[in-house]
Amino acid sequence: MPREKDLKRLVRARMKKTGEAYTTARSHILEKPRRATSPAAAPARLTTTPAATSSATDFATVAGMKDTAVREHTGRDWEEWVRTLDTHDAHTLTHAEIAKLVSTTYNIPSWWTQTVTVGYERIKGLRVRGQQRNGTFGMTISRTFNVPVATLFHAWENPATRRRWLGATGVKIRTANAPKTMRLGWSDGAIVAAGFTAKGPSKSSVALEHAKLPDRETAARIKQQWSEWLDALRELLA
Repeated sequence: MPREKDLKRLVRARMKKTGEAYTTARSHILEKPRRATSPAAAPARLTTTPAATSSATDFATVAGMKDTAVREHTGRDWEEWVRTLDTHDAHTLTHAEIAKLVSTTYNIPSWWTQTVTVGYERIKGLRVRGQQRNGTFGMTISRTFNVPVATLFHAWENPATRRRWLGATGVKIRTANAPKTMRLGWSDGAIVAAGFTAKGPSKSSVALEHAKLPDRETAARIKQQWSEWLDALRELLA
């Protein structure tokens, strides 16, 4: 086992490379005995050995998306994506680097790029369900409404209308691209990214991610709150 200050240097190097939290990076470093590194020696390039599931049949469960859906939209199932990305040593890359690899090298649309990237990170043990690579947690939820997408977007964008259904206070719009996307900032530093989709002239949906939450319990509580807020929005739009 490395000495304490050598261990800290290895952990910080892994955190910088993988985006993991300190405790996660430290646990991976300590999984295998390493030769002690002298204080003067530069650390070697880290090659992670993240935990993988026991068999390919587990991949879809761990990733959180069925094989059939992933293959339909990306041309590969989870076993094939793991094999493909492993050839690039993608488990040593940051989230942004994996997403860029998936998007540019394999020409995958942005939403499915994130699905493949997050699923791969979960399969390789780089994050658990709901956790971000920086150690924080997030939750996702979607809802369909019987209104045009412009009407749905306006209900989010207009401060007076938003206050009628959204119970949170101190919420500010950070960016907006009508009627497609919006990013909201919470007073506690959390971020909500929402995407709006037209499903016909009088039907639309919103899918959102509430990120930068401290733990799984908070994420579960926030998801329940969002379910109630979206119910209130449905009543308002009705």
